[in-house]
Amino acid sequence: MRKFAAFPILAIVLFASAQFAQQPSGRNSDSNPPTAAKQAIEIPFVNKTLANGLEVIVLPDASVPIVTVEMAVRNGSFTEPLEFNGLSHLYEHMFFKPHQGQLLYNCELALQTGGTAYFREANCVETIKLRERIGSVIYLNNQDQLNIKNATTREEVVNYYFVTTSDNLGSAMRFINDAIRYPTFIEEELNEEIQVVIGEIDRNESNPFYYLDKTLKEKLFYKYPTRKKPLGTRQTVRSATVEKMKLIQSRYYVPNNAALVVTGDVDAERVFEWSEEVFGTWEKREKDPFEEFPLVEHPPLKESAGYFVEQPVQNVLIQIGWHGPSIGEDDIGTYAADVFSYILSQPNSRFQRKMVDSGLTVGTDIGYYTQRNVGPIAITLVTTPDKAKAALDAVYAEIADFDKPDYFTDEELENAKNLLEARDLFEREKLTEYAHTLAFWWSSTGIDYFRGYHKNLRAVTRKETTDYVKRYIIGKPHVGVALLSPTARTASKLTESDLVGK
Repeated sequence: MRKFAAFPILAIVLFASAQFAQQPSGRNSDSNPPTAAKQAIEIPFVNKTLANGLEVIVLPDASVPIVTVEMAVRNGSFTEPLEFNGLSHLYEHMFFKPHQGQLLYNCELALQTGGTAYFREANCVETIKLRERIGSVIYLNNQDQLNIKNATTREEVVNYYFVTTSDNLGSAMRFINDAIRYPTFIEEELNEEIQVVIGEIDRNESNPFYYLDKTLKEKLFYKYPTRKKPLGTRQTVRSATVEKMKLIQSRYYVPNNAALVVTGDVDAERVFEWSEEVFGTWEKREKDPFEEFPLVEHPPLKESAGYFVEQPVQNVLIQIGWHGPSIGEDDIGTYAADVFSYILSQPNSRFQRKMVDSGLTVGTDIGYYTQRNVGPIAITLVTTPDKAKAALDAVYAEIADFDKPDYFTDEELENAKNLLEARDLFEREKLTEYAHTLAFWWSSTGIDYFRGYHKNLRAVTRKETTDYVKRYIIGKPHVGVALLSPTARTASKLTESDLVGK
């Protein structure tokens, strides 16, 4: 499942008093007839791959005259050895800096308006020569209409997007084309963005939950932890150079490692035509970057281990993590992981009743993060020092029963599938956000995986969920991490053994 924010409940309860519990809910018994099977919903996007390998994905919806134009690149921390950790994110920051097309536009404007001083100072004689390669930049007359823009970097995707009105579709496509193909990488601007990214690292480190997430990832992916840390470190970000930015561009910012995603008030065939016109001359990389620079193989955990992270928090926050399925290796397991997590996340599930309704925790969550390169599984508990030991005993008792035939009903199984589909339909109401969804799935799984996502969810059986928990969770090596204050650690009397259920 795609999770952009790790367990939102934590943000609410991080400094709150643990005094709330869900009220018990009624639960359908196994004697109730299962919900009738439903036909899976369709995800109505269309796609086309250009000759140079660029995939164009379009989801038309004419309800509002707004379009989102997004470029996604298979880049991110999963491509980063230690010395490059965080530089995919830094590259993202450089994307909207003036590109060569903008320099050409400024020089042409100076030439037309008699701005001889600018023309001379900006070395426009050389810049004008770019016209033959870049082409017309008259679209930049409308660049003030493209001021709603942003970008994000994750483990397995970097995406850049504009949100604008339908009549500016062509201008947005041209801007993205020139930004991705003709960056400037001015050293002074790079140094400025290095400081901006260092500021982001500072802000993250001011949040106690950051250290829980950081520790869990570092211990789960102990051999190659940088591959799961998009933000990077101060040391690696400060080591960035223009040459490193150009190296990232040459490896990953190529059409056969990118996708153009367009959602909103557009005609798909028109988008395909314009994509050929705008991006068709973008030169394909001779060798696929992931063939030349293959992903690392995260070794499995050899044994379970527990860790404490002391921070000034009021509650006790615990995460238990496992290595989960990888796309391309166990696709069936990824679907089963999503369905099983959704069953357990519902307020009336046995898991929630045992953990939350009992008063042992304020909140409990389980999730699987879909990834091509080992998706983590994590259970999160929010509790108090006096209940922490009992909460851990209870959660491990529940884990031991995950494969029992009566752990959930047939109706709960079907309801989880319905809820997953309903969530997708709800997200589709916000087409700008849905563009990011399409980009995420394209990069981590391939767009055909997502096209068949709901059909395959519908096909998940009880046996497949059982196979999933047996293969990845029950009795498997795992990491337990507790975030708590020094005082709470003493009061809780927790041990490393408690954190791993021994």
